[in-house]
Amino acid sequence: MRRALLTLCLSLPLAAAALEINDANRAQLEQLNGLGVETTARILAEREKNGAFRNWADLQKRIKGLSGKRLEQLDQQGLTVAGQPLPRPENRK
Repeated sequence: MRRALLTLCLSLPLAAAALEINDANRAQLEQLNGLGVETTARILAEREKNGAFRNWADLQKRIKGLSGKRLEQLDQQGLTVAGQPLPRPENRK
């Protein structure tokens, strides 16, 4: 019983760390370092107008100002796009 409880407690922070951009609300996005009020508003408006982001490249194409180190920073904070972390450089298309 104690082992099961310990396992559950240790897994909670990992499960809570991921944030899917296609499901996140304004408050959740604004908590991420690298996304301010303006960028968050553009993400939400674009998502509402044209639907979910298909992948990181789609996000980068549709939201100006999101690239390079900023995307890496968001990825390190647990942001995912379509359930996927940012592809590593050797896997990017």
